[in-house]
Amino acid sequence: MYNKINKYKREIIMKRKISILGSTGSIGRQALEVIEKLQDKFEIIALSAGSNTDLLNEQIKKFKPKYACASDMNAISGAIPITLNDICSNKENDIILVAVSGKIGLRPTITAINNGIDIALANKETLVMAGDIVMPLAKEKGVKIIPVDSEHCAIHQCIKDIAQVDRLIITASGGPFLHKTVNDMRNATVEQALAHPRWNMGKKITVDSATLMNKGLEVIEAHHLFNMDYDRIKVVVHPQSVVHSAIEYIDGSVIAQLGIPSMHIPIQYAITYPERFEGIKSKSFSFSEVARLDFEEPNWDKFKALNLAYEAGRLGGSATVCLNASNEEAVFEFLDGKIKLFDIINVVEYMMSKHTVIKNPNIDEIFEIDNEIRLKTREKLQKTMV
Repeated sequence: MYNKINKYKREIIMKRKISILGSTGSIGRQALEVIEKLQDKFEIIALSAGSNTDLLNEQIKKFKPKYACASDMNAISGAIPITLNDICSNKENDIILVAVSGKIGLRPTITAINNGIDIALANKETLVMAGDIVMPLAKEKGVKIIPVDSEHCAIHQCIKDIAQVDRLIITASGGPFLHKTVNDMRNATVEQALAHPRWNMGKKITVDSATLMNKGLEVIEAHHLFNMDYDRIKVVVHPQSVVHSAIEYIDGSVIAQLGIPSMHIPIQYAITYPERFEGIKSKSFSFSEVARLDFEEPNWDKFKALNLAYEAGRLGGSATVCLNASNEEAVFEFLDGKIKLFDIINVVEYMMSKHTVIKNPNIDEIFEIDNEIRLKTREKLQKTMV
C-alpha cells in the first residue's frame, strides 16, 4: 500500500517534458503564457524560432530550456544550439508543440512521430500537404496528434466514438468581410484584411481568415485528423466565435464546444491532454452575456477559397500541396501591397487548373511539388502585377 501511495505521489509531481517549435510566434508565445501559469506541470526541453533571436533569447533566459534552435545558431544565448531534427529526435520529450508556420513544420513532425513523441499540432501545412502520410504513421507508431486549432480542438473534445459521428460542423467567424460586398473585398487594404473582429493571430492566417481560405484548410485538416469524408464536413458561419465547432451523431444529437474566443484554452487542452487544469481563464463563460448566437451559410460566391479547398481535398494527392503553396505565395504578395485581395484566390484557382495531380506523392516529392508550385505562382504573380 505504501509503495502504491509513493508511486501515485511521483506521478502527481512528475512534470510533462515539452519542446515548442515556433516559440516566438503567436501560438508559441501564448503557449509559454499557459506554461508559465502551469509551471509546476511542465519542464521545457527546447525552444525554436526563426529570425527573432532577441525574443528567443529572452524566452531562454526566462524558461531555461536546455536546447534551442534558430535560423542563426550563433545568435542563441543561454542554451545549447541544436537543429529542429535534433529537438524532435530527443526522446526526453513527452510532447512537442509544432507551432511553426509553413512547410518547415512537416519534416520535424514526422521525425517526432518516428521517435514515438506525441504532437500538439498547430501547423496546418503538416496535414494539408501530407495528411495521408502523417496520420497513418502516427497510428503505426502509437503517437497521439492533438489539434491546437480551436475548431479541431473543439471537435476532439466532443467526440466519444468517431464511429457514431455522422457529420463534423466547423464554425467560421466570417472574418472582417462577412457582411461586406464583393467590391469592398476587391478594394480591401491590407489593414482592413488584418482587422479580424474576434481573433488575434499572425498576419498570414488572418488574411486567410479574411478570404475563408483558412476555413478551407481546416476542412482538409479535419478530413485527415478524424478520417471523415468531405461530404460529411460542413462549414457554418458563426460571427460570435463562441461555438468553436460541433459534431452531429448518427442519432441526430448535436454536441458543441463553447467558450470565449481565446487560443489559450485550446493550446492548454492540447498540451495537457487528457488532463485539465485551471490555467489561464480571463473570466467565466456567461450565457446571459453572450445573449445570442447567430449562424448562416457561407457565401460561396464571395468566398471562392472555400470551394477551392473542398475541390483540392476531394482531388487529394498533390492538389492540396498546390492549393497551399500557391495561396501562401499570393498572401505574401498581398501583405507586401503588390496585389489585391481577390488576386489571391484568382491566382490559386489558376494554379490549380494548371496542376496535374500526383495521387500518392512521398515526402520528397511533396517538397519538390511545393517548390515547383511556388516558383510558377511567383511567375504568375509577376504577370499579375505588371
